[in-house]
Amino acid sequence: MDDRVGHGGPRVPEQWRPASPEESAALRFAVLGPVRARRGDEQLATGSPQQRALLTALLLRAGRTATAAELIDALWGQDPPSQALAAVRTYASRLRKALDPGVLVSESGGYAVRGLGPGALDLTVAQEWAAAAEKAKAAGDLSQAREVLNRALGLWDGEALAGVPGPYAEAQRVRLEEWRLGLLESRLDMDLEQGCHAEAVSELTALTAAYPLRERLRELLMLALYRGGRQAEALAVYADTRRLLAEELGVDPRAGLRELQRRILQADPELAEPTEPTAEPAVVRVRPAQLPATVPDFTGRASFVTELSEVLAGTGDERRRGGRGAHGGRVMAVSALAGIGGVGKTTLAVHVAHQARSAFPDGQLYVDLQGAGPRAAEPETVLGSFLRALGTADSAIPDSLEERAALYRSLLDGRRVLVLLDNAKDAAQVRPLLPGTEGCAALVTARVRMVDLAGAHLVDLDVMSPDEALALFTRIVGEERVAAERKAALDVVAACGFLPLAIRIAASRLAARRTWTVTVLARKLADERRRLDELQAGDLAVKATFELGYGQLEPAQARAFRLLGLADGPDISLAAAAAVLDLAAEDTEDLLESLVDTSLLESAAPGRYRFHDLVRLYARACAERDESPAGERKTALSRLLDFYLATTAQVYEIEHPMDRLVDHLEPTRYPGLRLTEGAAALDWLYTEAGPLLACVRQAAGTERLRRAVDLLWAAKDLTESGASSYQYEMTARATCDATRTMADERAEGRARTVLSDVLLVSGRIEEAEDEARVAMELADNARDATAVSWVANNRGLICLHQGRFADGKVFFDQALEGLRAAQNRPFEATALGNLSRAYLGMGDTAKAVEIARHGLAAHSEIGRSVRLANSHFALGVALTQADRYGEALHEFADALRIFKEHRQRLWEGVTNFRIAQVHLAARRPAQAAQHAEVALTLGVIGGDRMRGNVLTLLGRTLAGLGQADRAKACWREALNLFEQSAAPEAQVVRTLLAPTSAG
Repeated sequence: MDDRVGHGGPRVPEQWRPASPEESAALRFAVLGPVRARRGDEQLATGSPQQRALLTALLLRAGRTATAAELIDALWGQDPPSQALAAVRTYASRLRKALDPGVLVSESGGYAVRGLGPGALDLTVAQEWAAAAEKAKAAGDLSQAREVLNRALGLWDGEALAGVPGPYAEAQRVRLEEWRLGLLESRLDMDLEQGCHAEAVSELTALTAAYPLRERLRELLMLALYRGGRQAEALAVYADTRRLLAEELGVDPRAGLRELQRRILQADPELAEPTEPTAEPAVVRVRPAQLPATVPDFTGRASFVTELSEVLAGTGDERRRGGRGAHGGRVMAVSALAGIGGVGKTTLAVHVAHQARSAFPDGQLYVDLQGAGPRAAEPETVLGSFLRALGTADSAIPDSLEERAALYRSLLDGRRVLVLLDNAKDAAQVRPLLPGTEGCAALVTARVRMVDLAGAHLVDLDVMSPDEALALFTRIVGEERVAAERKAALDVVAACGFLPLAIRIAASRLAARRTWTVTVLARKLADERRRLDELQAGDLAVKATFELGYGQLEPAQARAFRLLGLADGPDISLAAAAAVLDLAAEDTEDLLESLVDTSLLESAAPGRYRFHDLVRLYARACAERDESPAGERKTALSRLLDFYLATTAQVYEIEHPMDRLVDHLEPTRYPGLRLTEGAAALDWLYTEAGPLLACVRQAAGTERLRRAVDLLWAAKDLTESGASSYQYEMTARATCDATRTMADERAEGRARTVLSDVLLVSGRIEEAEDEARVAMELADNARDATAVSWVANNRGLICLHQGRFADGKVFFDQALEGLRAAQNRPFEATALGNLSRAYLGMGDTAKAVEIARHGLAAHSEIGRSVRLANSHFALGVALTQADRYGEALHEFADALRIFKEHRQRLWEGVTNFRIAQVHLAARRPAQAAQHAEVALTLGVIGGDRMRGNVLTLLGRTLAGLGQADRAKACWREALNLFEQSAAPEAQVVRTLLAPTSAG
């Protein structure tokens, strides 16, 4: 078994390996908490506090002998009892009987603990983990270091040596606590280096409250707040720290803290994100004599240049390990670059080969193997040209492929030659052309991945980054023209899909037309139907490059390529692709993987596929041109929509058992996935959010409109969870527009109901009210009882936000009437929880608690679901107002567990806010601050107005903790949010900020 933390990492303590049967009964000791001893699962009696103090003193000496005098001093210090020596002997005798034979030994008038197995003492394990973390950190593996350090910290079980008396235990307790805090600070520091500043704020807020004079914690809190965009709060932490140190100790903050404040005030850009040292690329400058000229404006690709140059120069992984293969033989460097046509494989390979010239003084060979064309070069023909280039007379060149390859390898033996095999068809074409000896190297470019080329270093070349793409465009067009229209230039390279060939064509066209502006070019490329036609200049054309690959496809591959290109969305899953193609998943996977091998399709992750934007446009053009009959395009998209709707309905049914919404969705002909388990259902929904919403947008405005609206409705958990709120809202608005255009009252009523949901979640109450009012009228006209009940509940929630509690009750009663008629018990229980809120607003707390309990009871009968959490939440709110804080916390805790289980992040945030309210009301400001910080990190239902409420509450908790400056920073931010939305809470915050306020 591998006993390392990660490959090549530090050793894992033996404690953490699975125990053998012999080890399972071994002694284990704990001192990082109460002092305990265990034999397997049996806890051993360690005797009186003084006896545990003796055991502690021996355990912490790590096997070294402690004299009787040292032990007496450890237990009693300067004032031992008269019978101290006898007492030590008695304690030792009792411990010896309780422990295994030979563990506690007498030696030289003292005692020692010996013979313990690896990992027997939790402190030793923690020390080993800490050392392992330090080693991982020194190696630059912060993720591994954090994980190991968290495991070390997890060994603490409260205060170390808890309840153990004596001066020695007290001194060790202080030492261990200081060490723990140091480890914690180190882990938090790495958290920030890894970009986890938002998550760290909550923990640091609690820690600074617990250890107010620990400046390093304050420094980390300032940095975390600043990186989270909360500059004012970060500076307020410094002000609180300076004031506290002056009052308590009469000193100023240390230099590091002062320097951090200065850098925050100056908005030092280096503070914004964690920085990591970057290794200098080991680029070897070489100039091959027989290579094509490198392009003068070669741009970007720095990581690929470095990677390939290292392999060619003999500094790749194999050569760093001594340059030998698995069987001890020297290896020859072979790198195979694969990628879509136009991605710049040849340009990169030629550039790298030029840089590698000094490493290959005996020559450089180059050939275009024409693998993308109809007639690829024959290997024997290429070998004939190579042999001539190496000085072989025509008369000495053998006839057969095998003999030519053998002579070729013989001529290269002992030489250092670089061979660039450009535009290869497959590995079979390449193999005879590879040098066979150490000292030579080969670079291969192809549209297919050379997975069957033994020993090759495979490189998948993707499109350029936006910065690289803009830099290439600028080098061709000129800095002055691009600087004047930078946004338009960014639009151009984005329309080119960051594909180097497309960027070069677009830039060349613009450079040749001095009267064109960059905006003119951007406008021409904005039209997707004309984009491929615009991307051609002279003998360069993006479409022609794609045509070469498409022309080599088998009929089934070509059909899959065309139909998959029809679907919008960032990518597509294997199951969804099978629906588009109407094939079994196994057959679909074979086709898609073959398209990946040709670089016409990309595999975003196992089981997920995507097109480059320009390739998708080309695939759609092929579908319009070649797909017969034409109706198959619509049928394919209809199958995809059915697949998403059927599967999403299953997810909804799993998440909301017995909810009748699924009975009122449009019927589907094509089946969806079969899902039975909640975690898998949620995984599917959140993974498919982008493609699913894209399918809704694509179907809106077509005969598939009603199914598109119902798919959006069934996927409503996407917006309440906060997972895809913006995309969901944009899709809802587009769907509403489409329903108005098609004059479908039923579809429009449902679409507006969904949009009112979205607006409620984001806190835009007035907009939500407008949409809900129209939705109610449309649903009534269409006699859509399901939508009427849903939108009535929404209108009731809107009234709660507006303080119109009696009106809210009317709407909730209307919703309940419809839900009972439809026998929709789960939604009825949810509406009861909302009705409870209306009674709270009207001052009838007892009635509110009673109704909330009815809702919870109804949900409990149905079973565990996300809406059960809503009922716990509603009851918690009512109990809070009834000043029954303990019961309220219990309900909120239940709600929080279920929201977490169902990944409802925004509801988690709201629940933490409510828990913070309870803690503040119960005068526990530290706990309240911690939960308020979590709410800010997670986000909350209700948008900026609700965020303002959280900030107001956090300010109150911080004021209660004596952090007045930071409290005011929170209130100022809250006031800004309230003023932007004209919220009445603004006046409350102004009062808090007033000079006369007590804070």
